[in-house]
Amino acid sequence: MKTLFIDDEVKYIGSQLAPHWIYKNYKIQGDCIVAFIGECDVNLVEMVDIEDVINNEPIYSKLMLSFITEQFNIDLVEGVFRQRLLISCIKEELESLGYKILRNGDDLFFENKKLSVSIATKSLTSVLIHTGVNILSEGAPIPVSGLKSELGIDNVKEFAKNVMKRYSEEIDDIILATTKVRGV
Repeated sequence: MKTLFIDDEVKYIGSQLAPHWIYKNYKIQGDCIVAFIGECDVNLVEMVDIEDVINNEPIYSKLMLSFITEQFNIDLVEGVFRQRLLISCIKEELESLGYKILRNGDDLFFENKKLSVSIATKSLTSVLIHTGVNILSEGAPIPVSGLKSELGIDNVKEFAKNVMKRYSEEIDDIILATTKVRGV
């Protein structure tokens, strides 16, 4: 799986969760994961999570680390498994830095405050996942924790690269594992 940290600031508005967005904008074809930093402001019109739409809960963060991954030739159930794997990779990276993080489904919490948002969806050609991790907590519509504001992580780019490396290696290793077994 290919990885890229996008150095330019990107405001995540939800429309980036679209088939071939990574390929069209960053020339990375095939299974990949990218990360970027920027404001997150997803209005209800762009929301993929129907529950959030019904509950009138748009997403906002003054500064967020976003991961977008596009993966082909899998169904939505496998995509949700992979979403949970990405969340687990983020949790493991934070725990390797000494933080106690709680995972509940596809959400991460630090000191009982929400640290992340995440959604997996299916397009006609791929499964798309967006996972955002708050960098700053101020200005959020609910009590949240942030990588910098509460956890004191200053090098968010390095953190993002480590998470993408973990995730990419896990996916590649899972696929490789399927090639070493004998059918029964």
